[in-house]
Amino acid sequence: MTAVTPTSATDVAVVTVGAAPLRPDEVVAVARHGALVELAPEALARVAATRALVEGLADDPEPHYGISTGFGALATTFIAPERRLQLQASLIRSHAAGTGAEVEREVTRALMLLRLQTLATGHTGVRLVVVETYAAMLNAGITPIVREYGSLGCSGDLAPLSHVALAAMGEGRVRTASGEEVDAAEALAAASVAPLVLREKEGLALINGTDGMLGMLLLALHDLSVLLDTADVAAGMSVESQLGTDAVFAADLQALRPQVGQAVSASNLRAVLAGSGIVASHRDPAVCTRVQDAYSLRCSPQVHGAARDTAEHALLIASRELAAAVDNPVITDDGRVESNGNFHGAPVAYVLDFLAIAVADVASISERRTDRALDRARSNGLPPFLADEVGVDSGFMIAQYAAAGIVSELKRLAVPASVDSIPSSAMQEDHVSMGWAAARKLRRAIDGLSRVLAIEVLTASRAIDLRAPLEPAAATGAVRDLVRTVAGGPGPDRYLSPEMEAVTVLVQSGAVAAAAGLGGAASTISSSRDQEI
Repeated sequence: MTAVTPTSATDVAVVTVGAAPLRPDEVVAVARHGALVELAPEALARVAATRALVEGLADDPEPHYGISTGFGALATTFIAPERRLQLQASLIRSHAAGTGAEVEREVTRALMLLRLQTLATGHTGVRLVVVETYAAMLNAGITPIVREYGSLGCSGDLAPLSHVALAAMGEGRVRTASGEEVDAAEALAAASVAPLVLREKEGLALINGTDGMLGMLLLALHDLSVLLDTADVAAGMSVESQLGTDAVFAADLQALRPQVGQAVSASNLRAVLAGSGIVASHRDPAVCTRVQDAYSLRCSPQVHGAARDTAEHALLIASRELAAAVDNPVITDDGRVESNGNFHGAPVAYVLDFLAIAVADVASISERRTDRALDRARSNGLPPFLADEVGVDSGFMIAQYAAAGIVSELKRLAVPASVDSIPSSAMQEDHVSMGWAAARKLRRAIDGLSRVLAIEVLTASRAIDLRAPLEPAAATGAVRDLVRTVAGGPGPDRYLSPEMEAVTVLVQSGAVAAAAGLGGAASTISSSRDQEI
């Protein structure tokens, strides 16, 4: 499975770096949609001022960590001035030790942008040319090839960031804007970008950061905002097609438990089911003899809402991280050069793991709703497996198997990475965050959720058709009509996989949520700089 890549366009064409902390939507715009970056003049002034301080310390016969010493467990080793260019290059070459599959272009671009933002704070001590080179690479669409394994999330995402720094030096391999793999030197020359020759402090400044895990968190939150709206739509379609009640979603009932996300999801369900002829057909107690619906129907707002609140908490942490300047050592506002531990990825790693739990549970309740629609003992009159000719056709039996298999994997992916510290660097880095690993598994989990929801939407669309001549709500009917543009209605068994893939694309793009009248990211997760920091 691949990562979700919603195709919803962004209206951010140029992102200014260094004037204020980047917004989440700006990161998505650059990483996913190719928005250009520009450097704020005040950022350039800060960079120049702190670089002058670093160059003064470089001439000091007393050792200063990261400027005139080795790194990590070799931090007490003084490096003579004539060896420092070699020291910087050696640091990057040795740390560019990633292995495994190539990570997605959008992940690398997010990582580059976030490192650029930290460089632009003036707290890292790099030269202006370093900042300008990273901006130029982003604008030229030069994407260094970064490998999946290599980061322990402390000191930040060392290996992934080193692959980027290596490319800026004109070494290693990159992809061009067209996706062609070439030598970094060739790509830089074609874009008229001179390879960097790193000087004191710059190697550390380019690789000490949580940029990879943070970038993947921001992309995941963007994708999840679409999927949580879609989950509400899918739940509404299941409630409707299985002759469930909308009475439990009433605002006054929800207000008795003042959970914010729950209220949003319940409101969405009320909107999706408004005016449903199917729901109205059994609203009379004389017609409907059931006391209450199963939890997977009745408790959808509680589960989806909890996931929304988890995402809001993750956004709060991400917003604080966007306002951070993560490096070691750092240049303080009063001109001190200080070692610190801010590169540790624990804050980001924890919420990445928390989101994986929420994603698994939203997928789990979705799969249970799908399964109910296929079971004639629980579906309130629908044919077994929604088959056309029972006994000859299997209907959606194996589609539910696919959903169940994904949910089982999502449970495994929900096991936290952040508790699995493993020592490194001769016990100097004896507790690490594993945030990069947490981010990688969350991307896979979000892709899985999109597929489980697509199967529910496809299943509920057929179930709604089988309730004819009863009419669905306007919103659910619009979604059913959208599904019918890529998948057939009830009938004999046919090749189902292409239809499942096509509906997955509709889910991932936000088209399903939009067809139901829900607002995607805007209604779920704030992208404002006004988040508490």
